[in-house]
Amino acid sequence: MKKLRYFSFLLLLTGVILSACSNGDETPKETEASGEEYEPATIRLAYNLPSGHHISEGIEEFAKKIEEKSNGQIDMQIFANGQLLSDTDMNQSLLTGGVEMGMNSSTIWSSTVPAMGIFDVPYVFEAYEEAGEALNGEFGDILRSEMEDVGVKVLMFGDYGFGQFANNKRPLESPEDFRGLKIRSVGTLPSELIQAYGASPVFMGGGEVYMGLQRQTVDGATSGTTAMVQRSYDEVTDYLTINNYTYFEFILGVNQEFWNDLPENTQTLIEETANETEEWIRQQTKLEDERTLQVLKDRGMEVYEVTDDELDIWKEAAMPVWEIFEEEAGEAGSELLDIVDGE
Repeated sequence: MKKLRYFSFLLLLTGVILSACSNGDETPKETEASGEEYEPATIRLAYNLPSGHHISEGIEEFAKKIEEKSNGQIDMQIFANGQLLSDTDMNQSLLTGGVEMGMNSSTIWSSTVPAMGIFDVPYVFEAYEEAGEALNGEFGDILRSEMEDVGVKVLMFGDYGFGQFANNKRPLESPEDFRGLKIRSVGTLPSELIQAYGASPVFMGGGEVYMGLQRQTVDGATSGTTAMVQRSYDEVTDYLTINNYTYFEFILGVNQEFWNDLPENTQTLIEETANETEEWIRQQTKLEDERTLQVLKDRGMEVYEVTDDELDIWKEAAMPVWEIFEEEAGEAGSELLDIVDGE
């Protein structure tokens, strides 16, 4: 009997030891899986671009990666395609903390931060790689500083692509062909350009353009070919002019006060993920511009591509916009223009 009790005791002891060893093995695995500990946080991120756009895809992946890397401790709540805020309401909400993060166009930001209008200055960038190089240097630093002065930290610049003109009246083969047209605009400098070309600007949010074209509230609109495809411009316009007059940028910003209150490791995680996403978006931009231009051609739009020989006429007609930008953006604007001019 004593031997039986002793044997039972040994079995029990062995079980306890094995159980302890098993638990000891699981703990490192859990630690390895969870990685660094992050303070729980909820971040609302709003944007207005349609699903399927390469910037939209980048933003969705950005949010997904943050949640994964933080093991769900950082809850990214995404409000896409204007479901929470229109592009015209976005910036005020971000500045006041109504939303923690927002992705909006530099054009709309320029009403609050005039230096952001640099992307609306016609023909500042003539090649895709020029924008990336500028944003990674002093040019980008100036813009980030200007945004921080109003209370928003820039997390990334999202390259949208070159801007073009679509309309439902006639081919636009020279600035003179704009005369008498009503063209959708979203900001001061785009409106100045439209007027310089002889047309009348009409302010309208991105989600309203299709209906505006359909009802002939406007005769045309300026946008990138990526959004033209996503918003089915080919159904309500017949003509497309490719003149690469502007290089649209979207800015992912975060409310500065909210950002300052985040733990350092959370800030690092977000910044690193934003840098990865910015690079991915930049790599997609040219590919998407080329792909969506072909889609619009295939859908029957009549496309006129301005040649290098003709471009000087377009540039000369647009020069008043350069002067207006410099007046509005002051010293920062002059510095930005000097940098892109190579001075």
